[in-house]
Amino acid sequence: MSTKKGFNGLTIAAFESRMAAEMTRLIERHGGKPLVAPSMQEIPIENNPQALAFGEKLLNAQYDMVIFLTGVGTRSLVQAIQTKFSLELIQEALGNTILVTRGPKSVVALKENNVVPKVVVPEPNTWRDVLEAIKTLKPDGMKGLRIAVQEYGVSNEELLDALRQLGALVTPVSVYRWALPDDIEPLRRLLKHIIEGQVDALLVTNAVQIEHVMKVLEETRKVDEFRMALKMVLVASIGEITSERLKHYDLPIDIEPSHSKMGIFVKETSEHIHELLDQKRRT
Repeated sequence: MSTKKGFNGLTIAAFESRMAAEMTRLIERHGGKPLVAPSMQEIPIENNPQALAFGEKLLNAQYDMVIFLTGVGTRSLVQAIQTKFSLELIQEALGNTILVTRGPKSVVALKENNVVPKVVVPEPNTWRDVLEAIKTLKPDGMKGLRIAVQEYGVSNEELLDALRQLGALVTPVSVYRWALPDDIEPLRRLLKHIIEGQVDALLVTNAVQIEHVMKVLEETRKVDEFRMALKMVLVASIGEITSERLKHYDLPIDIEPSHSKMGIFVKETSEHIHELLDQKRRT
């Protein structure tokens, strides 16, 4: 077992965007040399027609269930609906609908509007956990169940398809979407550093990061080189949802934290990196 403390001078890469400054500080705090480049930006969908159509159907009791997948998306959806309907009517309609939340952030966002969800999906909050929670609630099946799903940038096709296969009538509701940063040169430089073997660990905190990274790599035909480089790099995934996306692209996962908070993620990776990296580079 290694006696080294923290990252101990290793070069640690991350694709963090909104929390880039915090990620940089955390890596430095645990003794690493940070290489952080943004991989995404949030693009609100202005005058969101899907959200307004959702609000109208919600108020007309045309949904049996609404699944909220993110806290930010939950708040954004309620705010979008409020441009056309009163908060009191929205609260009443939500209160008369089965509400399913994927995690605690959506619970908080609903409680801010005096609404309590019927189902809180337990960790690790994957789409499979969402599906199982609904199956438990509806043991007699979902045939004909009218379900709206608040989306969060990248559509969760696995969840939508699974619900439809069980007979549910599913309506995805996009609240915001993700795009590559306006300037992707920092991301290209970071990927070049990884491919050239100048990085010891990669911290991945969001599934969309992987989508965007693969898009950039495909444009430059560097996907195979990136996969090869990761054989010598410790790849840390913040949780199951991110890990699913890594597996989808046949990318390795060497460690997941005990909790998906960024501080815990970086700390636990720093505690295990030397042992895990030594093992990986010996094989």
